[in-house]
Amino acid sequence: MRRVSRIAVAGAATASLALALSACGGTSTEGGSSSDSDKGLAIAYDVGGKGDQSFNDAAYAGLEQAKKEFGYETADIEPTEGETDADKQQRLESLAKQGYNPVVGVGYAYAAAVKGAAEKYPDTTFGIVDDSTVQSKNVADLVFSEEEASYLAGVAAAKSTKTNVVGFVGGVDIPLIHKFQAGFEQGVKDTNPKVKVLSQYLTQTAEEGGFSSPDKGKTAAEGQIEKKADVVYAAAGLSGQGVIEAAAANKVWAIGVDSDQYKQEALAKYKDFILTSAMKDVAKAVYNLAKSVEDGKPQTGIVRGDLKSGEVSLSNSNPKFAGDADVQKAVETAKEKIISGDIKVKSS
Repeated sequence: MRRVSRIAVAGAATASLALALSACGGTSTEGGSSSDSDKGLAIAYDVGGKGDQSFNDAAYAGLEQAKKEFGYETADIEPTEGETDADKQQRLESLAKQGYNPVVGVGYAYAAAVKGAAEKYPDTTFGIVDDSTVQSKNVADLVFSEEEASYLAGVAAAKSTKTNVVGFVGGVDIPLIHKFQAGFEQGVKDTNPKVKVLSQYLTQTAEEGGFSSPDKGKTAAEGQIEKKADVVYAAAGLSGQGVIEAAAANKVWAIGVDSDQYKQEALAKYKDFILTSAMKDVAKAVYNLAKSVEDGKPQTGIVRGDLKSGEVSLSNSNPKFAGDADVQKAVETAKEKIISGDIKVKSS
């Protein structure tokens, strides 16, 4: 176990600025090990950055938990517009060079960067959230069975709709988001075949803003609501805020994603219209990786969270949802059948 420093560290804004400057203009040395044994977890955010009330904020919650428990210095770095894989890799290498361990890329877009940085810094543990393709000896591929939580969201939607029309809004048309769509549509159809699912993707690539444009999410949701959808599920990162806003404005249900969006402060004025959220515990995955390094037994390879492990789930924060016995029974039955293997959830 590394020695844990109890010395106060510099403010987050100053640290972030210094790291960002280093990542953009500094040079990396190859093959280095940690130069400061008191530095711990560092994360580099995905598109949308900190404050998305979803995916990235969940990773930050894991960082905060590790910082509190282990008392070490942490860092979290924002993405830059139009950045390349080389830019991402340089950012990760800068963090490793400064002694941060582990270093986590939040999102599948970091796959090439994590692989490259891990090769240059074999004594540093790296993590990547939502990608299973890196599989290097010092990399933990932190992945989730999103389709299972999405299936439960589909059950909830099918039991809650009054128009027999529900919607799915995906941020970017990629295999990861196909998992959310596939699980949701299967859950809806298995629960009530009469319910129609309207599905739409905001963009073909992340660079077009599919995960970072609430206005695009709002427009898509409004289009589905005009077609009678009265429950709309978004798997779209920051863009999902626009979906939730549109649902609230039209007094229909929204289903959140990744984090428990009913509890998010930035979405408080819409919470009465957030039925539930299909959650994946990115915070726990990030924290567990940090703890494994702290314990001297770093996680590597594919580390999967699913319904059985409790790392994907459906939130119960909205009292109207939690208090609906019929919906709760249907969701719980589906959950048990997925865990037992009686229900096989599609991922595409």
